[in-house]
Amino acid sequence: MRAARARGHQVLAACAPGPMLAPARAEGFRIIEIPLSRGLSPAAHTQALRALITLMRAETPDLVHTHMPISGFLARLAARITHVPRVAYTSHGFLFNQPGPWPRRAAALAAEFLAGPWTHIFLTVSQAEAADARRFHLARHPTAIGPIAIGNGRDPAIFRPDPIARARIRATLAVPEHRVVIITIARLVRHKGFSELAAAMARIPNAELWVVGDRLPTDRGPDMAALLRAAGLGTRLRLLGMRDDIPALLAAADIFVLASHFEGLPMSVIEAMFSALPVVSCDIKGLRELVVDGTTGLLVPRGNSIALAAALSRLIADPALRATMGAAARAHAMAHYNEATVLARTLDALRL
Repeated sequence: MRAARARGHQVLAACAPGPMLAPARAEGFRIIEIPLSRGLSPAAHTQALRALITLMRAETPDLVHTHMPISGFLARLAARITHVPRVAYTSHGFLFNQPGPWPRRAAALAAEFLAGPWTHIFLTVSQAEAADARRFHLARHPTAIGPIAIGNGRDPAIFRPDPIARARIRATLAVPEHRVVIITIARLVRHKGFSELAAAMARIPNAELWVVGDRLPTDRGPDMAALLRAAGLGTRLRLLGMRDDIPALLAAADIFVLASHFEGLPMSVIEAMFSALPVVSCDIKGLRELVVDGTTGLLVPRGNSIALAAALSRLIADPALRATMGAAARAHAMAHYNEATVLARTLDALRL
């Protein structure tokens, strides 16, 4: 939004209500709240579709850029109904790739296929999902641009090694400099791999785990905070909740871990790489694009807590390896995930 405005365009955002809208509004962006739902309620989706149609008829946009599976489908349908001249879609992770019951995955693929002809510009965040979009012929508008793997990016001036922030955070949390800190940043839901992470940490006596994140009101499934507390980690577990000082927390940590079963191209890993942290993650789509196994971090099989513990233990025991991999991670992120480059590439693809 900032980048588009900087190029002289008028930007209007439409999204679900929530506390994260305040900073964008403080920057002068106009944001319309739409009753979008992440659940499977036809009534809620119908209400959201009507609100989107009303908004698009009132604003007559030149371009609608949609994101995420459900809101992306509804917004593309509303744009088609209201004859918006250009419609773009960025997939941040196809739901049909998410582990789960096959009827849900089939329905997700059907929705993506149905919306394909309404999409003039088709973007994905990962190379793997651009390949999936080609394989399933999802970009089927006669003049479609894409699918293009546009990537994700972060600002290396914000996410960076910071000895001052490291000392401050560790002093605040009473963590001595010699103690190895493993950090993960994720919603507290099952598919982020917290069960395997808890089991892995139970095998590692000489490090502590910082968990940054919380559940959304719409998240379903068991309570991952309770599962982590039950792992017997004691004071080696710190549930830090939602935070607005992520760069400082990353600077204070030694290893980043993300044990997810499914991802698009996670920002948290990019932020960790810019912070010069070695990354341990699962060998799945998206993550294997970010982590160069053996160079910037270590990849382990999805759902394997023993392999996860072994990878973490290897880094815990070898400070020199952590430093070498962390430096390589930042260099790799600088080359591929610089926010300025990704934003320029995105706006060029959108013809802005």
